[in-house]
Amino acid sequence: MTSASLSGRTVLVTGATSGIGWETARQLAERGATVLVHGRTAEEAQAATDRLIATAGIDAARLCAFAADFARLEEVEHLAHRIVQEHPHLDVLVNNAGMAAPERHTVTADGNEIAFQVNFLAHYLLTNLLEPALTMGHLQREARGEEPGGRVVSVSSSLHRTASIQWSDPNRARSYSRLAAYAQSQLALTVFASDPRVTAVSVHPGICETALLPVYAHQGATAAEGAAHVVRLCDPATEIVNGAYYDRDKRVDPAPIATEARTVKRLNKLASLLVGQNA
Repeated sequence: MTSASLSGRTVLVTGATSGIGWETARQLAERGATVLVHGRTAEEAQAATDRLIATAGIDAARLCAFAADFARLEEVEHLAHRIVQEHPHLDVLVNNAGMAAPERHTVTADGNEIAFQVNFLAHYLLTNLLEPALTMGHLQREARGEEPGGRVVSVSSSLHRTASIQWSDPNRARSYSRLAAYAQSQLALTVFASDPRVTAVSVHPGICETALLPVYAHQGATAAEGAAHVVRLCDPATEIVNGAYYDRDKRVDPAPIATEARTVKRLNKLASLLVGQNA
């Protein structure tokens, strides 16, 4: 089966230096997209870009390295502003960057539990700040018969089904469990995708052999297999249901709480407060 070309499209992939993120960047670039490769540091982002050129034969002209440490919201703001300036027409945002919650309760300089911030709050802030770029060029998209805005694909997890959001203590300072903290961040990301301001979906790419594998199991699919499910949702030829949740290549219902109107409203209010944005 021949994959359709993504030539002329610009995609930002967060956490693109390894695992599913790097494989997503590779597969998108191989299909002709211009890929904005995000890493925690400039050195990591450039190394990932160099590896795409050296091992996958990607044209350097279609790769751009960007850096921001998601444990620092100020860096996320700088990243968004730079992308809006340099790439004012963004077709797809892949919210992929993620981390396992550490053994010990850890709070960022912004005052948030680190997994909640890196896995969810940073993406919440980035998505909102990139809205101008994602909605730019809507007339051209409509003329092609596509959704008018860009598309946001958030890489979530089936573990969101085990989670609850601790509204009075989202940092879990009173009772910390690394698995519960990680699951809470994935539930929040899934809830966020169910109430999109632009076309958005969330996807569980399957259990894959990445740095997050120990959270799930001892073995899994390859990162490339997981990335293929993400890339499929980035393709405008793939019809999606706005706000839906996908388990690999199938649309399924998320945890009931993920689409509850009250939960969506409460999470937006909480996240806006924690990142210093107006809802």
